[in-house]
Amino acid sequence: MICVKYMKKKKAVCNTCTIKLVSIAYQRSPIFRLIREPLKLGMRLFAWWYRITPDDYQLLTPGCSGCIRFYKLALKEQSGLFCWLNERINPLFDSILERIVTEEEVSEAKTYARAASEGKVKEEDAAKWLKGQKTGF
Repeated sequence: MICVKYMKKKKAVCNTCTIKLVSIAYQRSPIFRLIREPLKLGMRLFAWWYRITPDDYQLLTPGCSGCIRFYKLALKEQSGLFCWLNERINPLFDSILERIVTEEEVSEAKTYARAASEGKVKEEDAAKWLKGQKTGF
C-alpha cells in the first residue's frame, strides 16, 4: 500500500508587489538588471539546493504565479545562510530600487500586494496591473 503524505500549501503573503516595481525599474534604468539578475539567480540556486518551488504556496491571485517572492519567503524559513545574506543585501537593493520608483508607486504596489494576498484582486484587475510587465520571473 502506498501512503501519500498530505501537505497543506502555505498561504502566500506579500506586502509589496515586487513584479510591478522591478518592471518599472527595468524600464527607467536598464542598468538595474545588472544588480537584480545576479541576486535573482542566487535565490533560484538557493531554492534549487533546498528543493523549494513556488508551488508550495497557495496563490489567491493567479497573476502572482511564479513570483520570486515565494522563493524568498521559503528560503527565509529554511536557510540561515540565506537570512544572513538577505539581511545585508536587501536594504541595499531596496535603497537602489526606491531611488528609481516613486513613493506613490511603492504605495500602490503595497496596496495591490496586500489585496492580492487576501484574494481580493479580480483576474481582470490583475491582468491590468501586470500588463506589459516583463521582468523574467
